[in-house]
Amino acid sequence: MSVDLVEVVRSGFRECVHRGSVVVLDADGTPTLELGEVHGPIFPRSTNKPMQALALLRNGFDPVDDAELAITTASHFGEPDHLVLVRRLLDRFGCTPADLACPPDLPFAEIARAAALTGAGASPLYMNCSGKHAAMLATCAINDWPRTGYLDLEHPLQQAVVATIADVTGEPETDLGIDGCGLPIVPVSLINLARAFAGFTTAEPGTAPRRIADAVRANPRVISGTSGPDLLVMSSTPGLFCKIGADGVHAGALPDGRAFAYKIDDGHDRARMPLTLAILRRLGVDWTDQHTELAATAVLGGDARVGVIRAIPGVV
Repeated sequence: MSVDLVEVVRSGFRECVHRGSVVVLDADGTPTLELGEVHGPIFPRSTNKPMQALALLRNGFDPVDDAELAITTASHFGEPDHLVLVRRLLDRFGCTPADLACPPDLPFAEIARAAALTGAGASPLYMNCSGKHAAMLATCAINDWPRTGYLDLEHPLQQAVVATIADVTGEPETDLGIDGCGLPIVPVSLINLARAFAGFTTAEPGTAPRRIADAVRANPRVISGTSGPDLLVMSSTPGLFCKIGADGVHAGALPDGRAFAYKIDDGHDRARMPLTLAILRRLGVDWTDQHTELAATAVLGGDARVGVIRAIPGVV
């Protein structure tokens, strides 16, 4: 049911193709593009994080500032500013890194290599979901819910998360999965995922959904990291609220409710940026040189540019 979306062209030869499904919505929620399977459920992975954060706000979590709210939605790179926010959250509610039930990890990319050279070991603090887990522990403390077992579906925290995602997406009840951080993951169709993101940006100022959208837009580095896709895309596109998810998922919305969501079948990260930029062009954002640079990734042969990774012309 999926379609060819992104191609890798080397020396004039189409070397690889990435297939997937895409939905694009107009400001009134009407689909203007449906490619592939957009009505069946997928695992949105970390693209669900804004909705998980909404469940926490609805259950008493009260971040001290927008950066702290943003780290709750983050797939962060484990950089020093990220760790400051996670530790601050833990400290304020009497928790320690040992209370985090996400798996230990190293920081991302170059930072991970630097940590390895200094002998720093893996820690749940570095895991990209640690901000969300710290905020979940805080919500447990606020509600006198058990801090142990907060990953379990039967825990009141996870019941609140599932109910919130169902409320926001209108998605019918279905079997849940387990995400990479160990938490239950609620399947959502691409069309309902896009509509949910639109609901965050069009919500009234000061409401919980709008607070999340505004916090993410004000702190794109917090939710990702140095050269992270969401940082680059939001920095180049004023007003855009977006969030990537593992294995090729991305969703976002503009202030007027124009929105998108997609899933790359093979989950390859290199397809993400060209496809996202093609969608933004279709949505009619004010195009800049930065967009042009992000839209086409160079394919190298030695030190020379010999090709490009791009959205297939005319598809999106």
